[in-house]
Amino acid sequence: MKMIEKTVTAFTEELASPAPVPGGGGASALAGAIGISLGDMVGELTTGKKKYADVEEDIRSLMERAQALRVRLLEFVDGDAEAFAPLAKAYGIPKDDPGRDAVMESALQTACSVPMDILRTCAEAIDIIGEFAAKGSRLAVSDAGCGAILCKSAMQAASLNIYINTKSMKDRACAQALEAEADALLADYTAKADDIYKSVLTGIRS
Repeated sequence: MKMIEKTVTAFTEELASPAPVPGGGGASALAGAIGISLGDMVGELTTGKKKYADVEEDIRSLMERAQALRVRLLEFVDGDAEAFAPLAKAYGIPKDDPGRDAVMESALQTACSVPMDILRTCAEAIDIIGEFAAKGSRLAVSDAGCGAILCKSAMQAASLNIYINTKSMKDRACAQALEAEADALLADYTAKADDIYKSVLTGIRS
């Protein structure tokens, strides 16, 4: 059974177990999926309302993009576990095995692949949620704020799964390229998510 097909209770029990997967990568993908789903919810509560007729077309386009991102992020829940499997196996290779370094290097790069995809996808999600917050129903704007913060947290969590693996890479050029992209995405999109949150909070409390 795929992880995303488990109940919430079963999934969180596995997260809390000693099993190596699911772990932080899968959890961050799920958090991102929940975040963009909240953005989509804002769209659902906006369409068909006369008050928002002038943005109906924009909202429907955003909803279509949001739904595609939700599917992609859910795929990463299992995808992260699959990407981590070679690394878990590589750690079991005796340290005096002459082929260990090459296997480890390849496995470390593979283990970074899905967390990096989570970062990129959540960045796109934050852009979309920002538009939902700006154009969507004022009655649901708090959900856009929640979604932005969840996607921000998902990015931060996914980045840790990148950095812990780049630290062990012998190919420092590859490691630094991955870290540079992660750093740039975090710098841009944690700030954007914070701006969305602050805007939503100000609107609610003013």
